Amino acid sequence: MDRAFDDLRPDVPAETSAAHDGVLDAGVERERRRGRGSVSNRSGRFEPHARLVFDDGWQSLEELPPFKTFVQEERARKIITRNDSPDIGFDRSINPYRGCEHGCIYCYARPTHAYQGLSPGLDFETKLFVKPDAPELLAKELTAPGYKPRMIALGTNTDPYQPIERKWRVTRRILEVLREAGHPVGIVTKSALITRDLDILSDMAAKGLAKVALSITTLDHRLARAMEPRASTPTRRLEAIRSLANSGVPTAVMVAPVIPAINDSEIERVLDAAAAAGAIEAGYVMLRMPLEIKDLFREWLQEHFPDKYRHVISLVRDLHGGKDYDATFGKRQTGTGPYAWSIGRRFELACKRLGLNRRRLRLTTAHFHPPVSAGDQLDLFAA
Repeated sequence: MDRAFDDLRPDVPAETSAAHDGVLDAGVERERRRGRGSVSNRSGRFEPHARLVFDDGWQSLEELPPFKTFVQEERARKIITRNDSPDIGFDRSINPYRGCEHGCIYCYARPTHAYQGLSPGLDFETKLFVKPDAPELLAKELTAPGYKPRMIALGTNTDPYQPIERKWRVTRRILEVLREAGHPVGIVTKSALITRDLDILSDMAAKGLAKVALSITTLDHRLARAMEPRASTPTRRLEAIRSLANSGVPTAVMVAPVIPAINDSEIERVLDAAAAAGAIEAGYVMLRMPLEIKDLFREWLQEHFPDKYRHVISLVRDLHGGKDYDATFGKRQTGTGPYAWSIGRRFELACKRLGLNRRRLRLTTAHFHPPVSAGDQLDLFAA
């Protein structure tokens, strides 16, 4: 499990090549990527060469093995990441893992794998990094002089409850540190595995220290299997919302991303189902296609919805002033123009009808106290 990726990465990100809309089609043969989201393993933007494989007539492609999941330990120096983005409601986050086995084709975190010298395509879903010492690093950072508590977000880049969390349990151990310190946490996930930690989350929620958002993009199991192949099914995510709500954990639903002409017709249905399960808040994000995602998504769209390909891409460009993506703050999450306006109004009307977002829950920092390390001397006069 902990072998170096240099020994595991195939020297071939693709088996076939063709062009459409100026994008090189570098699709990997279906059997090799069964159960994965990306169609290709195209090289990242920092690589000096792009490698493609073609059949030389000797059936050499048949010898290539299927993509398997490998996990490598990563020793981080710090675990809390800071940001100053005006588009999001938190200024700090923790990501226990790099890469995500869920394989969501639209995941905006895919381009970060290029910093590891890996592909944002199939590498992102199969070559994962775990930070096993994250809880210890967190405890150390919470005890730093001058640390001021504010909500820490989990699940902002890759899912903290992706399948490998069953073995590594890094997210659970992070929650244990936060509970001990009385530190607020907000979690975003598309995994029903979060219900495993109901004991911790319900304790924290009772003190105003925890809230959870489940991401549900569609109620269509076939579409979910194609878009996010190793994530929990939509039904199980709704069951997770119900379990969390019944345990007193404030729960929201994220309709994210909204993909034009693919799942946009389901907005009201998803909100209806989530509200019936106990969600009290809701949010949405339009499809974002920065960097390598624009090519990866096109490949996926060409394979699964060839008849809708041009229509979808046209609508996406309409959202961003004729471009694939506009990273401008205030625009990148929702887009602009008539189509973006109609999605926003539909979402607002549905939330109003269902009573969602009547109040926005703010977590408290009143219970925070720095965690006590094993070697620290306790205060002699502590109560």
